[in-house]
Amino acid sequence: MSQTGDSLIDAPRPDRRGAFFLLFFSLMAIGAGNTMLIAAVLPPLTRELNLPDWMAASIFALSAFFWSTTSPIWGKRSNTWGRRPVAAMGLAAYGMSMTLLFVFGGLALNGVLQGSVLIFICLASSRSLFGIFSSGVNGAAQAYVADRTSKAERQSEIALITSGFSVGTVIGPAFAAALVATVGLLSPLAATAVIAFGMAAAVWFRLPEQRDPVSDATKFEDDMGGRGLWRSGPVLPFLIFAVCLSLVSGILTQVFVFSVMDKLHVEGRQAAQFTGPAFTVGALAVLMAQLVLIPRLKMKNKTLMWGGCLPLLAGAVLLIFAKDYASLILAQFFIGLGSGLARPGFSSGASLAVSPQLQGNVAGLVISANGMGFIITPFFGLFVYEYVNPHLPFIFCAGLLVFMTLFARFGLKDGVGEFIADDDESA
Repeated sequence: MSQTGDSLIDAPRPDRRGAFFLLFFSLMAIGAGNTMLIAAVLPPLTRELNLPDWMAASIFALSAFFWSTTSPIWGKRSNTWGRRPVAAMGLAAYGMSMTLLFVFGGLALNGVLQGSVLIFICLASSRSLFGIFSSGVNGAAQAYVADRTSKAERQSEIALITSGFSVGTVIGPAFAAALVATVGLLSPLAATAVIAFGMAAAVWFRLPEQRDPVSDATKFEDDMGGRGLWRSGPVLPFLIFAVCLSLVSGILTQVFVFSVMDKLHVEGRQAAQFTGPAFTVGALAVLMAQLVLIPRLKMKNKTLMWGGCLPLLAGAVLLIFAKDYASLILAQFFIGLGSGLARPGFSSGASLAVSPQLQGNVAGLVISANGMGFIITPFFGLFVYEYVNPHLPFIFCAGLLVFMTLFARFGLKDGVGEFIADDDESA
């Protein structure tokens, strides 16, 4: 089949919907595993092993570095190899990463693996496997959807597919809390590994791939204008916003876990009973934004971006003053609501800013930007929280969100990254 956008959009709707749901469940598996790791496994594990708090964030930071550097590569590879192989490979690598974390975590808890530096290296290397290879899953999924949707459909369909990750974050904390309480601290890692390997097989054998591979990737890049895409006028503003949002998300997510443990005076496995439900509330707010508010309100991408910053700002400010569990839960609700609005705004905006042939490229850039903030989260987040002032990370996020609101409201040109009806939108 030809690789032009129109022919892909014309794919049969039942077949397209089944493929979208398969990718939805793949992203759900990643979302569930990541939230279980962040909220219920790694922070309690590092404290039980007497590792400093910043080491937990550094494990995520190193993975985020590889995620950001490899996402554009896998986005381009999805143009040449196809979306299916890249997504399947990333899911398999995710399963392997969780398997190694389970093994090394168990060895450390049982005293076989000793020494904070050695434990850190083993855990960080295992998580980095996810960053290097699994960064292709999100980009391939987003590009797959963009290949098969018209401009008018893209915002809602990308919101739907990315909500799979949010559904996973709803299921993950509650599932992890139950597993940790009944089976053990590391049991969510083993469960996630099995699910990830299963989804990799399902994508490889069941996802229909209708895109013809491009034999000459270099010529394709030159002909389609893919080189230097990240700094092009229509795309760069969305990437700037995405980097800022990833920094805010990284700080609010990672510092929140330790803030809950310190404010509620809980440690280790008991912490999962509090952080899990809190993240579930936040994830439900994401779903409400992406599955209810966005389809009903039909706001412009620009409006979704600056409008999403407002509840995020409310959540960051609330975390500064929160003293009880109810306030922490409410803060997570605001954070989830804001993220659920803002992320589809810049993701679909960047997609609409480029041609159909460059959807893999721009998806890789967006996924890369989504991870960049997590690289420096240990410095702006947990290090400052632990050694300077526990309120300062949230104050920093509040200030950055004010900038992002003004940037999205007044810095984005009207019409950039928005659907404009034309003759080729008949699909």
